[in-house]
Amino acid sequence: MGEREEVKLLGVWYSPYAIRPKIALRLKSVDYDYVEEDLFGSKSELLLKSNPVHKKVPVLLHNNKPIVESLNIVEYIDETWNSFGPFILPSHPHDRALARFWSDFVDNKWFPALRVAAITKSEDTKAKAMEEVEEGLLQLEDAFVSISKGKPFFGGEAIGFMDICFGSLVVLLKAREKFKAEKLLDESKTPSLCKWADRFLSDETVKNVVPEIDKVAEFLQELEVRAQSAASRS
Repeated sequence: MGEREEVKLLGVWYSPYAIRPKIALRLKSVDYDYVEEDLFGSKSELLLKSNPVHKKVPVLLHNNKPIVESLNIVEYIDETWNSFGPFILPSHPHDRALARFWSDFVDNKWFPALRVAAITKSEDTKAKAMEEVEEGLLQLEDAFVSISKGKPFFGGEAIGFMDICFGSLVVLLKAREKFKAEKLLDESKTPSLCKWADRFLSDETVKNVVPEIDKVAEFLQELEVRAQSAASRS
């Protein structure tokens, strides 16, 4: 790679969005420095300077130039280190468009519904959101079957863009299953996704960068307690 490039990632350990660039950098065998941010305390100067618009993690700093938004960062990593490791985005334009479409579905339709289901106090709203979450999983099951064409991942033989996008959120699903008596990834309804999720989480690349599910479950429980006590004070 010639002279050592300066690569720095600002993230938060439990954030599914921060997991995405970590997986991408590992797939490409890129060395980087990781900076843990404290989103409940005061955000670092570096974060505020690097991402003044959203003030959010993750931020990738490549030779001091900031790149923001998790999937945007993953694409950047894929294009920048294109001669290292596997391609993350499919090489065929149609496959690439599909990967982007389903990633957009996950981030802008499916995950927001899960978030509503997790934080709303209204039983009606929660039920409606859960319906949307479950329906989304059925659509993703069909998408996986058609995109993977019998191979282990959305990306085929190897982890690709859509695996990184959806897989990072599977950590939260599994953590919710630990402390809530709800099983969203159900073998009887989404058998292919269940197998894919286990395969994804046990993959060497992923295993080394995702947080422990028990640790995330504990953290989510703490968040819920914190949210409830804040609600009871207001």
